[in-house]
Amino acid sequence: MSDEIAATDDQGFADDEHTDLTSRARIRNAALHQFAVNGFAGTPLRAIASEAGVAIGLIGHYFGSKEGAQDAVEQWIVGLFAAALDRADARSGDSVADVTARDDTVAQMLNDNPLVVDYLRRQIVELPSNGTLISRLASLTLESIDTMRRSGHASANRDRVEQVVTAMVRQLGRHFMQPLVDQIVDSFPADERPTKHPELRVEVKSAQ
Repeated sequence: MSDEIAATDDQGFADDEHTDLTSRARIRNAALHQFAVNGFAGTPLRAIASEAGVAIGLIGHYFGSKEGAQDAVEQWIVGLFAAALDRADARSGDSVADVTARDDTVAQMLNDNPLVVDYLRRQIVELPSNGTLISRLASLTLESIDTMRRSGHASANRDRVEQVVTAMVRQLGRHFMQPLVDQIVDSFPADERPTKHPELRVEVKSAQ
């Protein structure tokens, strides 16, 4: 698990609350790992409990069910994206960061949390019927777009949904598809490969 996961929940709590919250965080972290590697359907509760080092009953105590643990994982992931956007604004010379600064900060967050990328990839591949994580990220991205529109960092004349699609595909597309590019390159003999792997760039064109 990344240090950022542990740091999120382990600051500023009294001893009794600290112990309680750390157990909850360990379960959530284990659930993230198991879901990312094995998928939701392929993850039994006992695997989460075993990795977290807790009794299986604690999962029900904290989250109610496996679905509740997944919901906690996804809320935490959305929180990481929101915190990245807030950091971009805080570092900006203006009150609102521009598109490049936001994309760079989100990219750094994803680089720091590879299990989040793995979880997102699996969500796209499996296309769960509820689709709650993508919906939550779309809502967060819409808030970001509206903030940039008001500040002049995004066009107020373009369709908002199109802007959300463009931003999400731009921020996430490379992380989803770059492993495919790398695998293709690595399938060639070493003496035939380029000295540096091609870097994928994803763009979205407006419908005509």
